[in-house]
Amino acid sequence: MCKHSDRGTHEKRLMQSSWFQDGWNIYNRGEYLQLYKDGWHNHNQGGIHFETYIEAREIRQKEFPICVHAEQDCPSQAEFIQELLALEGDRIRSWKGYKTVGKGYTICMRTLPIKSKNLDQRMFEELSRLRKLEHSIEEALLRVNPNGDFEAQ
Repeated sequence: MCKHSDRGTHEKRLMQSSWFQDGWNIYNRGEYLQLYKDGWHNHNQGGIHFETYIEAREIRQKEFPICVHAEQDCPSQAEFIQELLALEGDRIRSWKGYKTVGKGYTICMRTLPIKSKNLDQRMFEELSRLRKLEHSIEEALLRVNPNGDFEAQ
């Protein structure tokens, strides 16, 4: 995540969380970090995941996003997004700074200032908050894919 934050620290902190061993995975590619569960169709980083990144644009704007994405590998992508927002839209909108999007592949997002005090802690807290969507993500997947033919990752 450029020089503004140490992705290895974020990854280590997430992996040490009490909830992490329950089928969670991290994809860490330089400025991008994705957090996702087995069965979320993210084996090629194009399924359902929580994502944060800092690239040149974010550095210029002095803020970066934390998002929930359902990309092209998500089964019945548009339907899944609508199902998840029907289940969790009110809760997401109640979280400070979050907005629901529901267009393209972005379900919801918020931004944080790059120079936030305790940035590592704030990022961990936001990803932990998004983790509360886990059961509804799985419920929405079942609704759009009732046969439940999920791949291993």
